[in-house]
Amino acid sequence: MTRAIVTGVDGSAESLAAADWAAREAALRRLPLRLVHAWLWQPLDLPIVQDKEAQGRSADAVLGEAETHVVSRYPDVPVTAELVSDTVVAALLSEAERANMLVLGSRGYGAIAGFLLGSCGQQVIAASPCPVVSVRASGVGAGAAEGGEIVVGQQGEAEDSAHVLEFAFEAAATRGTTLRAVRAWSLPPIFAYSPGSMRLADEAGGLAPFQKKALEHALSPWRKKYPSVTVVPHVELGSAGQVLLSASARAQLLVLGRRVRRSPIGGRIGSSAHAALHHASCPVAVVPHP
Repeated sequence: MTRAIVTGVDGSAESLAAADWAAREAALRRLPLRLVHAWLWQPLDLPIVQDKEAQGRSADAVLGEAETHVVSRYPDVPVTAELVSDTVVAALLSEAERANMLVLGSRGYGAIAGFLLGSCGQQVIAASPCPVVSVRASGVGAGAAEGGEIVVGQQGEAEDSAHVLEFAFEAAATRGTTLRAVRAWSLPPIFAYSPGSMRLADEAGGLAPFQKKALEHALSPWRKKYPSVTVVPHVELGSAGQVLLSASARAQLLVLGRRVRRSPIGGRIGSSAHAALHHASCPVAVVPHP
């Protein structure tokens, strides 16, 4: 069964930008597109007139507008649209179980504060079993930087970033663009030094060459699988969030990982992904991995 690209729409400019980005991605990957709008009738305990039928028609109109928008621009993409009777988070997480990826809109919040990632978006990204892409309504976020690089953050061992690198390499291959693989590192505190760790660093020629070697090791299998993709290794001393935001300033997509953790208080996005989702000017893909 072919997994569709799914986007949630709510009538906002942000969700229309997300639908447009999702449709273009579906065209590139030759996948179907599924539009969903979550609407659950919940009467308010207030002395006001509440018209269920009118609200239902309004919900249908939201879905219809998004469908008309993407069909007119991407006529070759198979599109389905459905009004889902559930809360937003529950509906999107249910869709994520059988989606190739989820695409959500993110509201602009100003040049200084960055972008506003709503609580629903945070909950979905933190718990989704499939990659989630956050798209801005601005020109840059919606795809004005289409000629830019794909930027991917790599950290940890090769197996830790396999899912993230696969997503990024595929995105670069479908677009025929360069992939910049970024590994940020920082000097360990004095108490973290050990004879074993220092031996590995010495064998590599120092801490910086050790980080470069680790990045190349992680990239090696994906270079072989996607030989057409031009890769630019990027190793930089600094915090991951700052390094990635700087590297993705002119990118068309930033790809990051989110480690799946079982926790009684729910999943976490991670500090680097959190910074990118709030401040990156391009769409941000968050890929879950073990």
